[in-house]
Amino acid sequence: MVPLVGIADELQSQAQLLARVAKSVEERTGLLIPYKLGTMIEVPRGALQAGALAATAEFFSFGTNDLTQMTFGISRDDAQAKFLTYYKHHGILTLDPFETLDEDGVGELISMAVERGREARPGIGLGICGEHGGDPASIAFFHKVGLDYVSCSPLRVPIARLAAAQAVIRMKRLYKDLAV
Repeated sequence: MVPLVGIADELQSQAQLLARVAKSVEERTGLLIPYKLGTMIEVPRGALQAGALAATAEFFSFGTNDLTQMTFGISRDDAQAKFLTYYKHHGILTLDPFETLDEDGVGELISMAVERGREARPGIGLGICGEHGGDPASIAFFHKVGLDYVSCSPLRVPIARLAAAQAVIRMKRLYKDLAV
């Protein structure tokens, strides 16, 4: 998985390097090591270029911590220590975007990248890693936009599993209600 990619040619260059290294290992050892090449979508440009990146990437993993920082243009540590409490208290933000995904900004980038990535490569694997992977509201959003998996810290796995199951049930109920 190649991090911080925003340029399709950059990912293609890394794919060529990986192929050369894999071939070298195979020639030296006689072992064919299967691998998949993917990229982290952590910068807004990566989300915007998802269609072009999907020509090379077999999967995307959205790094929501970094994508949030870069979309807002703020450091998580500085924001949480210095002004997010003020913003929440004064209604500038209703939620901490580092705890619950900002659906209107970061979420829109993810949604756009999912659409563009799947259009370019229908079977592309899509998931997220980061703190949002253990947040129930964020998990519901990820399910809604069609991600395949979430990754989170071990302590948040039980909450994430429950939230994922609830998201599936809610979606099934919605489809059932629409069919009536």
